[in-house]
Amino acid sequence: QVQLVESGVGPVQSGGSLRLSCVVSGYTGSNYHMAWFRQVLGKELEGLAAIDSADNTRYAASVNGRFTISQDNAKITLYLQMNSLKPEDTATYYCAAVRKEPFRFLSLSPLEYPYWGQGIQVAVSS
Repeated sequence: QVQLVESGVGPVQSGGSLRLSCVVSGYTGSNYHMAWFRQVLGKELEGLAAIDSADNTRYAASVNGRFTISQDNAKITLYLQMNSLKPEDTATYYCAAVRKEPFRFLSLSPLEYPYWGQGIQVAVSS
């Protein structure tokens, strides 16, 4: 059974930085895509960044230049480094994964990812 568990330290003040981690267990195989999403209460899930097992990445325009997605392939741990945080970045953040070959289109649609973490609250104070 594939499990994803997010973690991170907060809260954080506006302009600050935070790194989220997502540890994956139970996944077999070396091909995958992983992504970070967030959801503000009452709004839809927003895709932020995606990465494949060959370290190709894709970012949403809303976070490009501020957020960086990376991974530790050996441990299948996903990271999201968030810099220059703003109060509007306050949301529940989720990591997600899909079994997919690298160099294929990196989707930021939540519909493409069957495996999800439980989510972690990130609060950015002004």
